[in-house]
Formats: sequence, structure tokens, C-alpha cells
Amino acid sequence: MFKAIVLRKEGTTFSCNIEDLAEADLPPGDVLVAVEYSTINYKDGLAIANRGPVVRRFPMIPGIDLAGRVLESSHPDYRSGDRVVLNGWGIGETHWGGLAQRARVKGEWLVKLPEDIDTRSAMAIGTAGYTAMLSVLALEKNQVLPGSGEIIVTGAAGGVGSIAVAILARLGYNVTASTGRPEEADYLRALGAITIIHRDEINKPGKPLQSERWAGAVDTVGSHTLANVLASTRQQGTVTCCGLAQGGDLPTTVMPFILRAVRLVGISSVLLPHALRLEAWSRLATDLDRAKLASISSEVALSEGPRIAEEILAGHIRGRVIVDVNR
Repeated sequence: MFKAIVLRKEGTTFSCNIEDLAEADLPPGDVLVAVEYSTINYKDGLAIANRGPVVRRFPMIPGIDLAGRVLESSHPDYRSGDRVVLNGWGIGETHWGGLAQRARVKGEWLVKLPEDIDTRSAMAIGTAGYTAMLSVLALEKNQVLPGSGEIIVTGAAGGVGSIAVAILARLGYNVTASTGRPEEADYLRALGAITIIHRDEINKPGKPLQSERWAGAVDTVGSHTLANVLASTRQQGTVTCCGLAQGGDLPTTVMPFILRAVRLVGISSVLLPHALRLEAWSRLATDLDRAKLASISSEVALSEGPRIAEEILAGHIRGRVIVDVNR
């Protein structure tokens, strides 16, 4: 038997409880993982609190991330004892996820962890940090490099934003952090941000083309914030987009694109090819300061999952939350 957070829905009646399950209850897959740590992302918060159509089938174990050790495998790339991480691929939505002590998944979804990243650190990173690394890789591939100019990170005190600030600063970028929580200014400076701005400076309707400032951006917010970032990005700049904390709309014009050749690069971490996942995790092993990662993350027990989900949705959580599924 193993413990898991289980979401159930019968008609309009929704429940979220810690339950004891048997390995025989797990869905099909060719690798059985003893989960050591998971995490709670914004999407997990929506699922656990029943706030959005994240879960596509019930019952469901939430958790879009997991890290642990292989117990059994019929997949040729994995054997018992391998340390693995899984991000995305529909776990926690259409396939039972990581907020449990066991998971049975497809081997093609897994990535072997680099030697320098243990399973706890992998979940301090999680989908949020993995997405942040993908955003940095997109800036690099579009020739937005250290020395190019100011890089703005929006939603900087959140999970993606915090890790993006830390990675960019370590690589030598001039980072500006935008946040709605001015009390987090010291925290963001400790991560490496040079400049802190309040989100109110960029989250209202603005002109379609504004004074050039940003060489690049990592946006986690969407809506008017993203529109204003685009409008003030410099010639040949690149803006990555991976979130919609303010909204899913994008009230902009073609002006930044046709007059300044600004590039908008969408970042989706869910269904990426294995080679890109390996690249991102390899870079996380070298480009993310472990001391800063520790300051970004906190740890809770599996039983605290429902409470943390509500706090994440309320915007009260800074950085990343690691879930020790075995306590």
C-alpha cells in the first residue's frame, strides 16, 4: 500500500483526501517509480482546489512533477535504482501524477537526473525551474546574451520567475525583476536582480510602441504586462512567454514585430522531445546556484498539499514548494 492525494468527483460533488492505495490500482506504464519528492505548481493548485478544468478524468492523483528511483522497469533505458525526474506529459491531468508514494509511467516520459542534482533538488526546480531554463535557452538561441542589455522577468517572486532571475544573474545578465510584492525586493536582489520595479508600472493598458528598454524578457504574466513588455523591447529583442497570471489575453499590435523585429517565443514544457529535456536539465545542473535554490524553496509533508494549493492560488507563496511524499 502507498499514500496519495486523491481527487474524486461524482456529479458536482468534489473531494480531495489522502488515501491508501495499492500498486495494482496504478494506471498502465512500463516503469514503476518510488516517488521521493513532488511539488505543487499553480496548475496543481487549480486541480486540488477544483478551481479550473485541469483534471480530465477522475479519480486523479494530482502533481505534474515527480522525482524518485526506479523500482521496476520493462523499458530498455531504465533499470532498478535509477534516479529519475518527470515533468508534464499529462500526469496529474490525464494520468495519475506525482503527489503519491508510487507512480507507474511510460519510460519515454522520464529523464535520468544529472549526477549533481538529487531528487529533492529536482523538485525544488520542478516544472517551474525547468520552464525557466527553457526560457533562458530561448533567449540564448535568439542571440540575447549577457551584455545585450536589461532583461526583465515578470512575476519574479513566483516559481518560474525566481529561478529565471537566479539563472540569468549567474550567467551574467543585467536582470530587472517585476513583482507585485515590494516586500520581496531583498529576496530578489539576493537572487541577483539589479533593479526591482513594481508590477503596476507595466500591468495597465499602454501605448502599442514605447521607449526601447529591454533586450529580452521572461514573461510569466501575460495580458497587459506582456503587451507593455513587447512595446518597450529593443530592436531584435526576444521575449519569452510561459504564463498567464494576469490573463490569457494579449492586447497588443503588430508594431513591435514589424518595426523593431521583436520576437515572441512561446515556452511550453509539457510535450517537449527528450533531447530538449536533457539539454535543459543538463544546464540546470551547471547554471543554477544551489544556495540560491535553497533560498527559493520550502518543504511540506504530503498531508499539507491541500492547504498549500490554496495559498499558491491566493498568491501567498514565494518561490517553490517541495512535497516530501513520505511524510
